[in-house]
Amino acid sequence: MIKIVWDQGFKRSYGKTIKNDDEIKRKFRKSIRLFCSDPFNNRLRTHKLTGKLQGLWAFSVDYKTRVVFSFLSDDEVLLIDIGGHDEVY
Repeated sequence: MIKIVWDQGFKRSYGKTIKNDDEIKRKFRKSIRLFCSDPFNNRLRTHKLTGKLQGLWAFSVDYKTRVVFSFLSDDEVLLIDIGGHDEVY
């Protein structure tokens, strides 16, 4: 089971992106549960990032919404950003 740590920037982005949208909030919770049990589940489309975000990873909440994160250890992840493709990349 993966332990999730929320970065301050992630908390701000979460508030802007998800807080008032119940549908995205539901999808985010479902994605986080799936991520905690299997971070590389095909439904999440987890992938390594390149360029200025090299060393970070991302997974999809839905078609538009992405979560950027970093592995702190084998069982701990730091969530860094959430938002649309153009917002987080």
